[in-house]
Amino acid sequence: MTLATEVKKLADTKPFYAVAGAGDYAVEKLRELPERLQKLQSRRAELTRELPERARAYAGKAEDIAKDLPERAREYAGKAEDIAKELPEKAREYADEFTNRAVKVYEEFAVRGRKVVSKTSGEAALELEEMSEAAEPPVAQPVKKTRTTKAKA
Repeated sequence: MTLATEVKKLADTKPFYAVAGAGDYAVEKLRELPERLQKLQSRRAELTRELPERARAYAGKAEDIAKDLPERAREYAGKAEDIAKELPEKAREYADEFTNRAVKVYEEFAVRGRKVVSKTSGEAALELEEMSEAAEPPVAQPVKKTRTTKAKA
């Protein structure tokens, strides 16, 4: 089998498209990064101004929480056995949910990748066609000979 055939077989697979889609998604998110960093920096300045006030508010709440802590500990100790019994079922539910989401994301990346590859392939084919047309030597046009008639003397 030729290398071109192997490459074509690989390029027609869902994993190939999923990787292309994931790459396209990553590029999209990286392009958004400067704007997000700018927003976060402005938010940081805002939070720095609010920090002392927030610290005082949380200090007051911490005292109330500390007073309720023994009661809450007894309450949670009673619930711990029930939570432990539910844990295996909850773990299965989370695993199933994770699997479903992973399959969905994989499918979305494959669809996205197929679009990117077809767009890129179309552009590349068009570019290749333009290059090949430009590289073709001009076709010589047949020269028409005009007849001249000599005047009879």
